[in-house]
Amino acid sequence: MMNGDKINMDIRSFTVERLKEEMAAIGEKPFRAKQIFDWLHIKQVGSIDEMTDISKALREKLKERYTLSNIEIVEKLISKQDNTRKYLFNLGNDIIIESVLMKYSYGNAVCISSQAGCRMGCKFCASTVDGLERSLTAGEMALQIYEIQKDIGERVSNVVIMGSGEPLDNYDNLIAFLRIMGEGINLGQRHITVSTCGLADRIEQLAQLKLQITLAVSLHAPNDEIRKKTMPVANKYSIERVIAAAKNYADITGRRVTYEYALIKGVNDSTDNAHELAQRLKGSLCHVNLIPVNDVKENNFIRSEEQTIKSFAGVLESCGIETTVRRKLGSDINAACGQLRKHYKDKNIPKT
Repeated sequence: MMNGDKINMDIRSFTVERLKEEMAAIGEKPFRAKQIFDWLHIKQVGSIDEMTDISKALREKLKERYTLSNIEIVEKLISKQDNTRKYLFNLGNDIIIESVLMKYSYGNAVCISSQAGCRMGCKFCASTVDGLERSLTAGEMALQIYEIQKDIGERVSNVVIMGSGEPLDNYDNLIAFLRIMGEGINLGQRHITVSTCGLADRIEQLAQLKLQITLAVSLHAPNDEIRKKTMPVANKYSIERVIAAAKNYADITGRRVTYEYALIKGVNDSTDNAHELAQRLKGSLCHVNLIPVNDVKENNFIRSEEQTIKSFAGVLESCGIETTVRRKLGSDINAACGQLRKHYKDKNIPKT
């Protein structure tokens, strides 16, 4: 098997059920699947040769048939303001991704990437500036959590898939990752949030699985006219379609949907915008998370003023929409999505 084909055969990306199928395919007994899975996701070994309670013959079979994902920390920054940690990982071949550790009173939360780069083109996000390099395997998504846990010597209790990339554009690996989290480190679905820029058909597909994860929809506008200025995905999925898909998700799963709304001065932050957004969401099981936009030098967007942010939130709350303003973490270490990764690549990796 050629190495180029093996990237899709990352053994760390297999659920227990998938590993049982793989064991059957190579003539091994089903119990080997759980043994191998535990080595990968509980003991979190870095090589197949470390699986010492399986035979050398089976280890050789595994090495011949599969790859084993590994990642390396190439840079780590720790905020002096709030102890937020920003990690840059190398997947190999100079593919760089980033993750963020946020410490809260309730535990450690990690924001992980699902892709290296992004092809969604949202104009306020640094992750999308250079486009998509590739999607991550489920194993590479899990490794971000494992490596951070090893680094801090503490358990991660909450995971947000809101780093570089569009998780629903990497759907199959995302679903495998969610299964692995439950089977491996016993991270319950209610402790996982999946963010999307609004791939309505994928939201509808996800709803049918009836998972208990939190869905976060990046809306960032009250109507299509404004949304199309900042989010190219709006040219494919109207805001009505996106919100309908999200409401359907809430109806099927019973889980409250979070709508992410990045406030950009003079673009989407007027009180009229707030009233329009409230009308669209009124009566639905939802929560709005207002995000003062981060500065990205490749665009001209400016963060809304504090009074404007408070007024916008006040309108939503007066209309019965539960609303919070995201606390800005790690501002001294480029903790916003994609910022540090882009800086590192520009500095260290020559463009071809």
